Amino acid sequence: MIPLLTIVCPTAVGKSGAALVLAKEIGGEIVSADSRKIYKYMDIGTAKPTEEKRKEIPHHLLDLIAPDEEFSAGRFGEEAEKVITRVYERGRVPLLVGGSGLYIVAATEGLFSGPSADKGRRKRWKEEAKESGSLCLYEKLRKVDPPAASRIHPHDLVRIIRALEVYEETGKPISGLQCRGNRGKSKDYNLIIIGLNRPRENLYQRIEQRVERMFDQGLVEEVRSLLRQGYRENLVSMQGLGYKEVCACLRGEYDESEAIRLLKRNTRRYAKRQLTWFRKDEQIQWLDISENESPEEVVTRIKKILAGRGWKG
Repeated sequence: MIPLLTIVCPTAVGKSGAALVLAKEIGGEIVSADSRKIYKYMDIGTAKPTEEKRKEIPHHLLDLIAPDEEFSAGRFGEEAEKVITRVYERGRVPLLVGGSGLYIVAATEGLFSGPSADKGRRKRWKEEAKESGSLCLYEKLRKVDPPAASRIHPHDLVRIIRALEVYEETGKPISGLQCRGNRGKSKDYNLIIIGLNRPRENLYQRIEQRVERMFDQGLVEEVRSLLRQGYRENLVSMQGLGYKEVCACLRGEYDESEAIRLLKRNTRRYAKRQLTWFRKDEQIQWLDISENESPEEVVTRIKKILAGRGWKG
C-alpha cells in the first residue's frame, strides 16, 4: 500500500511553505492538486512555486496544458495516480498538496464514471447556450445542483452541460456523486489528510498581502502577455481569480486599485468556499496555525500527528 500524505487548506494559509519543509525532512516530492496551476504561462496569478523551489524539491502536475485546453478532475485523478506511483517506486514519499477539493477527491478516491455522453442532448444544450447564453444553463444548474454551481464558473459551458447531463440521466446531482466518489475502492493508499487553518483575520491579512505581492510581481503584465498570445478573456482559465479582475481593468472598466480591491474580496470569498468544502470531509485532521508560527514549527506539529497515527513514509 502506497503511503500518501495529503495537505489541504484554503488559499494563503501557508500550505506550500509547510509542504516544502516537510518534503525536505521526509524525502518527499510534491504533487500539486490545484486546478489553476495546471495551466502554462499562468504563474503569478496562480502563485506557482518558483524555479528555485522546484529545484529544491521536485513538484509534479504543474504546467500540464495551455490556457485554451480543456482538463477535467477525472483526468487529473488519472495523472495523479501515475505520478504518485512513480514517486513511490523511486523510494520517495508522495506529498499531495492543494486547495482544489474536487482534485483532492479525484486523486485520493477517484470519481464516479457517470453516464456516457448523449450527443443529441449536448447538441440541444449547446444550441440553447448559443441562443440564450451560458448563464441560462448555469441558472438551470443552480436550481437542481447548487453545490455544483458554486464550484463551476458561469462561463464554463463544458462542465455546466456535463453536470446537467448527469442530473437529467440519473436524477441525482453530480456534486453528491462526486463527493462520495469511490471511497476505499479505487485507490490503494495509506492515506492521511492534514488540514491547515488560521484565524480569520490573520488569513484575510495574508490574502491581502498575497494579492498586493502579485501585482508588485507583474500580474498585470502576465495577463497582457496572455492576451497578446491570443488567449481570450472568456476562457475558463482566464476567468480564474486574478485574471478576470485584471482583464476587466485592462478593458477600462476600473483602475488598478479597484482591481486589487476586488481580487482581495473575491479571494476571501473563495477561501471561505474552500473551507466549507474541506470541513465536510471527516478524514481530515485539522491543525490550527497561529499568526506567528513558522513553516518549520508547523511541520514539527504535523510530524507529531503522523507519529501518533503510526504513519510511516
